[in-house]
Amino acid sequence: MSSITVCAMTEPAAQRIDEIFSEHYQLVYRTACAITRNSDDAEDVLQEVFVRLLAKGVPRNFKSSKAFFYTAAVRASLNVLRTRRRYVLTDDADIFETPQHPDTPDVDDAIRAKLSQAIGNLSPRTVEILMLRYAEDLTEPQIAKLLGRSRGTVAVTLFRGLARLRELLR
Repeated sequence: MSSITVCAMTEPAAQRIDEIFSEHYQLVYRTACAITRNSDDAEDVLQEVFVRLLAKGVPRNFKSSKAFFYTAAVRASLNVLRTRRRYVLTDDADIFETPQHPDTPDVDDAIRAKLSQAIGNLSPRTVEILMLRYAEDLTEPQIAKLLGRSRGTVAVTLFRGLARLRELLR
């Protein structure tokens, strides 16, 4: 990454990008993995988040907060889920020629697919808060502090988000 960016920007700017990447890449990747359930998609999300940051340029007063990168990872991951819904990816051409038997599906894959589809129908803010609570195991006050929202907003979003997920999974 730095060999490409050094050509296009000054050494201090390239070093700053490297520092920001080193500080936040694990958070972005882990968040994307939790949402997309796919390491390849998570790597694509990781790349997309940092390429967008590079494309816009990093302002001198940019404060690289966890909330910024977490939100960016959630939104990019949701875009991946929405795109995935439109396409059937397979390396098995026989799937199109042989009928599928409903009595032999892989239950775990079916549940994961249904959950991913349901998550893709939620708002980015709701997914962000649900992931912080259930994937990152943060408490409501911790989420509120991290995102700069009130604890009540977080609690209501969690409640409504879980209700909506239940509804979508039925």
